[in-house]
Amino acid sequence: MTQLSALQKAIAVVEALAHERRLSDIARHTSLPVSTVHRILQELVAVGWAREEEGRTYAMGARLLSLPSRSTGTDDLARLARPQLRQLCEASGRTVHFAVLDADQLVYLDKHEGTRAYSMKSRIGMTLPLHCTAIGKAVLAQMADADVRQLAVRTGLPAVTTRTMTDVSALLRHLAMVRKRAYAVDDEENEPHTRCVGAAVVNHRGEPIGGVSVSSLAFDVTGAEVEQLGSMVAATAAAISTILGSPDIEVVAG
Repeated sequence: MTQLSALQKAIAVVEALAHERRLSDIARHTSLPVSTVHRILQELVAVGWAREEEGRTYAMGARLLSLPSRSTGTDDLARLARPQLRQLCEASGRTVHFAVLDADQLVYLDKHEGTRAYSMKSRIGMTLPLHCTAIGKAVLAQMADADVRQLAVRTGLPAVTTRTMTDVSALLRHLAMVRKRAYAVDDEENEPHTRCVGAAVVNHRGEPIGGVSVSSLAFDVTGAEVEQLGSMVAATAAAISTILGSPDIEVVAG
């Protein structure tokens, strides 16, 4: 039987993480000794390619999930963020969304319905534009102005409601304010009668990969509540970013 190299063993363990979680199951899946698998997993944990959880279980780590591959596993990304999203939903009472960047748009990856008497029409898998949504504007605020201008050329910044910003210069001025306060507000810009507050989530390189938002009917969010929700959303996004191995994020509210 051909002896596997150290690299081949490590690759086998990484591939097993897509299917197995328990140390013993990974060893069985790879036909490697438990001691060997444990050593490889600890090395992967040290570099952020694996993450150790309770009960000697493991999952794909932040750096592996953040690789620019289409096989990053959005289910794992949603699972990483879910505890923080649930906490935000419970604390705010509002519907919470988690969306990821996909080319020039966002895709809802997770949704937690709030406790209000109404429900939001959004659904997991729905796409949304960047220039007129809270998460989208928070993501754009993490980008260079030149990149935002290029996006404006590609998309045309179409008007979705009468409140949508369609001028790139006005949008850039708005994004400068978003950077200062660490959260963005969609004030009926993407859907009439709906107000959202969102903040960007960044990966271990400090690059925006998506974001978190809370959504309500517009009448249900006062000006003072926007600031309070902004602080909560920014803190949640920063916590998820930290889980993904991002550099320290300074959360500025107000």
